[in-house]
Amino acid sequence: MSIGKFTVGVMVGWLLTLSGSMASSAQQLTAYELVQDTTRKVMDVVVAADAYVETDAERYYRQIQALLDPLIDYRGFARKVMGPYASSDRYRSMDEEGRQKLKDQLDRFTAVMRASLVRTYSKGLLAFGGSRIELVPPDADAGTSVVSLRQLIHADRQQPYVVLYQMGREDSGEWKLSNVIIESVNLGEVYRDQFLASAREQDGNLDTVIENWSTVVVDVDKEAEK
Repeated sequence: MSIGKFTVGVMVGWLLTLSGSMASSAQQLTAYELVQDTTRKVMDVVVAADAYVETDAERYYRQIQALLDPLIDYRGFARKVMGPYASSDRYRSMDEEGRQKLKDQLDRFTAVMRASLVRTYSKGLLAFGGSRIELVPPDADAGTSVVSLRQLIHADRQQPYVVLYQMGREDSGEWKLSNVIIESVNLGEVYRDQFLASAREQDGNLDTVIENWSTVVVDVDKEAEK
């Protein structure tokens, strides 16, 4: 799969959704409010990075990382990507040694996913600092535990790209992103398929899969043409 400009850049919107813990420490925001309140802060980071990213990319990555970490459940996301290899049924079927090994593998894959996603998408964000981003108000997200937010990104084509953010509310009341669907391309499924394909190629050797993991980015325009 090739790296598409939009697919990388659309994570501007993803970051807007994910960085909401910085918006208010005094009250719980709705998922929609969370996105709206943090847009300016995220875009400030992206725009400002043009002045220094060539000489100090790590500074930029650290700032993006700081926005991502509070709201992404990396471990939960990594477990979903591993699919049946990290399922509750598989875990229960193992002896104590096997369970500990799976826990260690999940820990390592979580760290790999975290680093790979942040660097991959942080680079792409720089090209979309000037894009106009419009968030469509949901019918309701108060009193619900799951909501999908529809976002329109006006970039380099006549019609805006449509992005759906699937949000879930934790017991604490905080919202966290569970998945992103870009122009009908489900990124969670893409990563899971990538992991399963790699596991088959390695005859189920998850250690090798994790050691060689590199997050793919789909060219959404090409996928839509299929």
